[in-house]
Amino acid sequence: MDLKSRITDKAYPFVAKYFKFWANISLKRWRPRIIMVTGSAGKTTMLNLIETQLGSRAHYSHNANSIYGIAFDILGEHGVTGSKLQWVKLIFKCPIRAFTFRHTEEFYIVETDGDFPRRAERVAKWLRPEVSLWVSLGRSHAICFDEVVKKGKFASLDEAIAHEFATIPQNTKKLVLIDGDNETMVEKTKDIRAKVIRVSHKDLNSYKVQPDKAVFSLKKHKFTIHDPMPRDVTVQLLMLEELMEYLKIDVKCDLSDYVTPPGRNNYFKGKNGLNLIDSSYNAHIISMQTMLETFKEMDVEHKWLVIGDIIDQGSVEKEEHEHLAELLADTKVEQIVLVGHRTNQYTLPKLQKKKGVHVVAFEKPDAALEYLEENLKGNETILFKGSQYLEWIIEKLLKNPEDAAKLPRQTELYRKRRARRGLN
Repeated sequence: MDLKSRITDKAYPFVAKYFKFWANISLKRWRPRIIMVTGSAGKTTMLNLIETQLGSRAHYSHNANSIYGIAFDILGEHGVTGSKLQWVKLIFKCPIRAFTFRHTEEFYIVETDGDFPRRAERVAKWLRPEVSLWVSLGRSHAICFDEVVKKGKFASLDEAIAHEFATIPQNTKKLVLIDGDNETMVEKTKDIRAKVIRVSHKDLNSYKVQPDKAVFSLKKHKFTIHDPMPRDVTVQLLMLEELMEYLKIDVKCDLSDYVTPPGRNNYFKGKNGLNLIDSSYNAHIISMQTMLETFKEMDVEHKWLVIGDIIDQGSVEKEEHEHLAELLADTKVEQIVLVGHRTNQYTLPKLQKKKGVHVVAFEKPDAALEYLEENLKGNETILFKGSQYLEWIIEKLLKNPEDAAKLPRQTELYRKRRARRGLN
């Protein structure tokens, strides 16, 4: 961790406490039933699924999952998007908002991240949700936990990350929903005061996926989502059923109004009959494995993969990218295109030793795009997963240019970042 990061980490609780103080005044005036969603992957999907059921009865913390973001969200503000002057404005504005603004919805659905030691814990101890949904557990943002492991506070990264996420169910008042197939999640919630319901993939009767939709037949309900959602979304759908039963609200099986967040398995039509699947918002080994398994289940011809680096992995970076090679080798696609120095350094050498695997690698996205434009024949189905501005490559391959607005990282800040790298 560099000096700037150390200073930021030290200052975080003090600055967060200031904004939390004012947000808490507005929250007490509001008094919603709080439902908290967390996990290494899939929490935004879970939040959006809940929105299909509760609609305008709830307020949702879209794009706000830290104490800062949640405090601003409670106060009806959008937080800081890059301008230091905004911090100054919010310091003076939030005390006024605390007494003049409050939401009025019955429920508050909060997405909470566990991407750094004690940050999920602080949110959980502050909000103390009535219900929490812990949808997954893995090495997301592993680099942020290297320091606490080095100091001997935890025996491993996995233990440190699990401990952080577990603070949310530990501070939940009434009901906790977890993936009952995950032994660590079961162990971490066995002695908590709230009731724990464990959902299981065993309650999935059938699953079918195509580039433009996925159909889940569960024991109780059948759901269709109009994007290629992975089999693992079974967990979220089962939790959705349990949550609605707890709230005494009928389950709405028609998910036609479900909005897939940008970069989380969105389907787009591409040029020359291409089918583009955008899963480029982020990636760690769990989400990589999930989407690669989903891609394997699609009954389509001419499958291609465009895979970017897995970032924020710290001391396990090499291990995770070598594991990625094993997953990629098992997909049996026509072509794998790697983008980024990590996949070049760790993943490519492993794949080159595999028989029958066709792989090329590029350091930068513009070189990868040039290869795609020269070698795609049309009608291929391409899955994009990982970092390295893959959304820029997708934008260049879209049939309908206006669909670019539905891609991730479309703010002015990110457009400027891409432009500085020559991605115009």
